[in-house]
Formats: sequence, structure tokens, C-alpha cells
Amino acid sequence: MLDTDFFLRWMAATAAAVQREASRLTDLDAAIGDADHGSNMQRGFTAVTAVLEKDPPATPGAVLTLVGRQLISTVGGASGPLYGTLLRRTGKALGERPEVTPGQLAEAFGAGVAAVAQLGGAQGGDKTMLDALLPAVEALEVSFAAARDAAQAGALATVPLQARKGRASYLGARSIGHQDPGATSSALLVAALAEAAETSGGGDA
Repeated sequence: MLDTDFFLRWMAATAAAVQREASRLTDLDAAIGDADHGSNMQRGFTAVTAVLEKDPPATPGAVLTLVGRQLISTVGGASGPLYGTLLRRTGKALGERPEVTPGQLAEAFGAGVAAVAQLGGAQGGDKTMLDALLPAVEALEVSFAAARDAAQAGALATVPLQARKGRASYLGARSIGHQDPGATSSALLVAALAEAAETSGGGDA
């Protein structure tokens, strides 16, 4: 079972990964976007860390709902609404349970990813964060580690794609050859989930 502490560890691991990789995310975004993805995500997760430390929520769903709200209010560009929607919808799907199973988290995360697809009007292959998130959802049925590997592979697979959604789509064929920053940060989120599972001695979904 996954308790509130597990979800707090997941968000802490995500914040640490964003901090560590912020420059890389910005460099990726400089090639096909506005060169602010790393700094925007860093600002958002710094705020997330502060609010979770100040008043930690009581349930897994409440953790993700609060984080989603915080990201919407602090992250600039499209990333705030997209990441906020992902985590808020996942949290809402978890409900008020004090503990959830890996299977319940996988189902809820799938609902969150579907909400992102609806909000952004994107699908797999469009060179967006969905290219990491969609394979991760499928692999969550196997394990958290499988989801991490699938998300990382999905992010790498955006390199040869032409962007069809978002700021990068304005570049047309010039977007080919660059890794999508949103898919890359999404892979960090999923990798942090696997890290939280490893530190708690779990890992099977």
C-alpha cells in the first residue's frame, strides 16, 4: 500500500530532479521553445516544496491535488496548466483514501494523463509530454521501474519527431532532431515515482 508519506517522497524526489536538471530542460527548450521550461518548472517545484513542508496534506489524493494547484499558480507558460491538470486529476481520482494500491495509482494516473491529452488536444507522436506519459501509464501495470524506463524511452523517441502541438509546432520541420522538453520533464516525474517506490521497498504495480 502507498501512504501519504510515499506521495510526499515522490514530490520531493521530483523537486530534486527538476532542480538538478533545470539547466538541461532550459537548453532543450531553447532549441524549440521559449527557453524557460527549466526555470518555470524549478520555480513551480520550489513553491511545491515550501507548501508541502508548511502544511502537509493528510491523504495521497490531497497531496497531488495541492501540488497541482500550486503548479498552476506558479509555473508560467503551458506547463503550469498541463502539469497542474495531470496531478490534480490524478489526486481527484484517488479520492480521500488514506492509502492506495499501486494499481489504484496507475488507474488514477491514467485519468490524469487523459485529462492532459484533452486539455492540450495532443496525442502520442505529437512531440509533447504525452510521448513520455502514455507509455508510462501502460507500463505502470507492470511496475514503477517499467514505467520509468518507458517514460525515458518515450522522451528519447521525440527526437526524430516533428512537433504538431505547442510552441515547437511553429518551427515545422526544424523541430526534428530535438528532444521535447516537456516529455523530458515528464520522464523525470515518472523516474521520481520509481525512486520513491525503491526507497520504500516497493516497486510492483
